[in-house]
Amino acid sequence: MFKRYPKTNSPYVREYKNNGELYLVQNEIKPEYEWVFNDDSVKAVEKLDGENIAVYINENGKVTNIYTREGNKVEPFRDKNKSYIVKGVLDAYRRGWLKSLENNSLHYGELIGPSVKQNPYNWNEHLWVPFEYIQENMSYNSWGKYPKDFESISNWFESGLKPLFYLFMHNILFDKEPKEAYVEGVIFMHPDGRRAKLRRDMFEWYYGDKNE
Repeated sequence: MFKRYPKTNSPYVREYKNNGELYLVQNEIKPEYEWVFNDDSVKAVEKLDGENIAVYINENGKVTNIYTREGNKVEPFRDKNKSYIVKGVLDAYRRGWLKSLENNSLHYGELIGPSVKQNPYNWNEHLWVPFEYIQENMSYNSWGKYPKDFESISNWFESGLKPLFYLFMHNILFDKEPKEAYVEGVIFMHPDGRRAKLRRDMFEWYYGDKNE
């Protein structure tokens, strides 16, 4: 039943810098990822920085199994340390985020909250965010307006990439964006299912003088 979520790669060639400490994108597109920049149907969706969790929904629309990234089944009554994962899925259910998910299917998403990666979204409860929800609600209209050359995309990531999820969850207007608002990067999605990703920490400017 469980199948691990496929790895998503950068559309740019990456090289190690600073004695292998940094792994940075270069101004060179991988041939198999030209679609990211040449196809207008591609969506740029915010990449959430959480814990990858898979949820299986049966033919009756009920959650029957929850899995970690590694495929370990979450059993909160046997492992109390994993109960926060179940709470996150329950919160997603209460919000109605599971209603539109297909039955008889395994669905992936990101878990955020106090126990996950220093809680970069400053959220006081655990919440599982299905990828389908992110795709529908956290895409960047600005992607279609930006030139697709390397320098323009780098500048977009450095100074124009809005933290959509953070602002939405905290009910903050774009022009009131707080300094601590967090955005990790973008997933590029083709309608046929192909994906690619870019994170802000893949760019040289992210590290200041560290790469010199």
